[in-house]
Amino acid sequence: MSTASPGHPVAPVPERLFDDDREQRWRARFTAVRMSRPAWALDAPDRSVYSSNASGTTQVHTWDRATDLHRQVTDRPAGTHFATLPPDGGEVWWFADTDGDEFGHWVAEPFAGLPAGAAPANPLPGVEDGYPAGLDIGRALVAVGTSTDDGTTIWLHRRGAAGPATRVYHHAEDAGVGGLSEDETLLAISHSEHGDSRHPALRVMTVDGDLVAEKSDGPGKGLSPIAFAPVRGDQRLLVGHERRGREELLIWDVATDIETELDLGLPGEIDADFYPDASALLIWHTHAARTRLHRYDLTTGELTELATAPGCIGSADVRPDGTVEYSSSSAAMPSAVRALHPDGTDRRLLTPPGEPAPESVPVEDLWVDGPGGKVHALIARPAGEGPFPAVFALHGGPHAADEDRFSAGRAAWVDAGFAVVEVNYRGSTGYGSVWRDAIEGRPGLTELEDVAAVHDAVVAAGLVDPARTVVEGWSWGGYLALLAAGTQPGRWAGAIGGVPVADYLAAYADEMEQLRAFDRALFGGSPEEVPERYRLASPLTYVGDVRAPVLVLAGENDPRCPIRQIDNYLDALRERADLPYEVARFDAGHGSLVVAETLRHVATEIDFARRALERITVART
Repeated sequence: MSTASPGHPVAPVPERLFDDDREQRWRARFTAVRMSRPAWALDAPDRSVYSSNASGTTQVHTWDRATDLHRQVTDRPAGTHFATLPPDGGEVWWFADTDGDEFGHWVAEPFAGLPAGAAPANPLPGVEDGYPAGLDIGRALVAVGTSTDDGTTIWLHRRGAAGPATRVYHHAEDAGVGGLSEDETLLAISHSEHGDSRHPALRVMTVDGDLVAEKSDGPGKGLSPIAFAPVRGDQRLLVGHERRGREELLIWDVATDIETELDLGLPGEIDADFYPDASALLIWHTHAARTRLHRYDLTTGELTELATAPGCIGSADVRPDGTVEYSSSSAAMPSAVRALHPDGTDRRLLTPPGEPAPESVPVEDLWVDGPGGKVHALIARPAGEGPFPAVFALHGGPHAADEDRFSAGRAAWVDAGFAVVEVNYRGSTGYGSVWRDAIEGRPGLTELEDVAAVHDAVVAAGLVDPARTVVEGWSWGGYLALLAAGTQPGRWAGAIGGVPVADYLAAYADEMEQLRAFDRALFGGSPEEVPERYRLASPLTYVGDVRAPVLVLAGENDPRCPIRQIDNYLDALRERADLPYEVARFDAGHGSLVVAETLRHVATEIDFARRALERITVART
């Protein structure tokens, strides 16, 4: 639900974007029912949990495969996203925050549902509320992490016990639960006691809190626990490392302290998980904005690409019978949940009710010489010949990447006649550690150098009209859009920042501690220690140089990009009597899980961009 914005012009929400069949099409891509890949209980694999927007808001659902019964578990106004099942499948655990602010605690209710009038139970007595920092539910024990302004605490609790959970770890710096060993005698955690949460160290302790082993690869090289082998008595831990300048894998036998690095010979970056019998790994291989699946035999070393459906893999896991269930999509084709069976047959696992989402156009790859090396971009273009009006849609993170996946938002911009340019700037994942870490000490301005290089290239190629180009993004992308408006004013006809960092000093003061730790690692210190770096990275610093209209969309309860620092930026815009700007505030956190609200956001953005370009047209004439 949108909220008022005292003292600032509120962005209008158009009733329609189109006067033809495009109106139904763009809305249908958002309202079509979507389902995440169902995750199942380890010892009761017929019991599954997934999220879906079937009610109009993303909520938690269960699926009993034996009876094919689906049940909506949550019905909270701001939506619910995080849920899991314990091994026995007897309960559904979901994270309860307040209005999307991400601060709360885990609750549990029976898989079959609660009696009328009953409320979910607190399965973790004594655990303080906080931001989630990992959860692993074993057969006997639960390991859970919470993050507050005081740092990260990790707790262990015996399932069903009446007494409070036991605190086994606490530190002022960021940390998280990695996982319990299958016999529940060991606990792996990631931590940043060395002060760099972007490159964590790895610790294994007993469930009594005693140190077993510690691993660190030193400055600039992270180690992340992925999972213990799912076989009782097997103390091998699958670990992510970056010793060769990209995300790869090793297996650490904690019992013998023997490491085995896995050099799979694949370009790009690697993630994985164990098959149920620990004989093989399911490999996610990401390269050039596409992710595919492989099977790696731990005995023979044989690597086999799995014959999944065309598209970019989202999530995947292996059933007890060896079936690989996965989600996939492409820019042109909406997401589907599928099952690849051991006999090689591949078919849809679930078909959501109602009409499927309409398809869109594919993306094209573009590689551009930038100041830090080749920059990879994806381009979706409307029908006809360029140069087109364009939107540079900048991804969040910053440690994330745009991929060849379906996006209803991208498709709406294309329907509106815009070429969509997505840039995997320095800071993006999937292109190696050096590329990801190149923004350290100079975030924001570094990424925008790559955006400028791509902008120059598409203009020179005749694809994009330089006078009709808008910069847009959410979260870190929204931050970059506002920073671009002030530091590259000659490039943009409009700037749209969704849930952005707008005033970095105020954002640091108000944001969740996990992000303060991230910022300290990214900038090389706190604002008190390196104030000039924060000043140079803050959009507020350049508000006097902005020349194009600005739209800001902001969540009232956002713990990541809090509302006060956005108000500071808007107040500074208000002092610019010569500059049009608008704001759309909504009653949620870092984005919205409500379909109707998302529709309003997209309609507001495209309408704002059209009006910004109309100003250019009028000025030309």
